[in-house]
Amino acid sequence: MLFTIALVLISAFLAAAVAGKIARLDGATYPAAFFRAATAFATVLTLAAAVATALATVIG
Repeated sequence: MLFTIALVLISAFLAAAVAGKIARLDGATYPAAFFRAATAFATVLTLAAAVATALATVIG
């Protein structure tokens, strides 16, 4: 379980870093790029929580 949590966090951090970098390459300011990165991070965590909830419901 700890490994899964670490994997989800690493994935969220990578998605945030990529989103921030793409935003900067697109010409966004630093605050805007940070906001996009934070949004991507929160989205990955929300998606992981939704999948975990669905699996918990199906498994039992």
